[in-house]
Amino acid sequence: MDLLAKRLKEARKGAGLSQEKLGVLAGIDEMSASARMNQYERGKHSPDFGTVRRIAAVLNVPTAYFYAETDDLADLLLKFHRLSSGEREQLMSCLDGLAGVVCKAEGG
Repeated sequence: MDLLAKRLKEARKGAGLSQEKLGVLAGIDEMSASARMNQYERGKHSPDFGTVRRIAAVLNVPTAYFYAETDDLADLLLKFHRLSSGEREQLMSCLDGLAGVVCKAEGG
């Protein structure tokens, strides 16, 4: 199973939505929503980027989550996405400070 299919299924189930409901909320025609979402989750077909963006918005996950190459990165993207803007700024400052420490240790 490809990563997009795996993450799509996990996120949909986590949101408590049926394939049909998610498809409809993402703008897919009601008559084909369930079948198309099923094909996406099985990895038989891949949604275009615009569809992935709409699905991500419905599921409240970052679009990049579906394309993350590792589970750690996907988890990090979800956690960052769910932070408030203030928390994001604070985290970025901490990361900048950590990068400075690492850089100083490497250079000195």
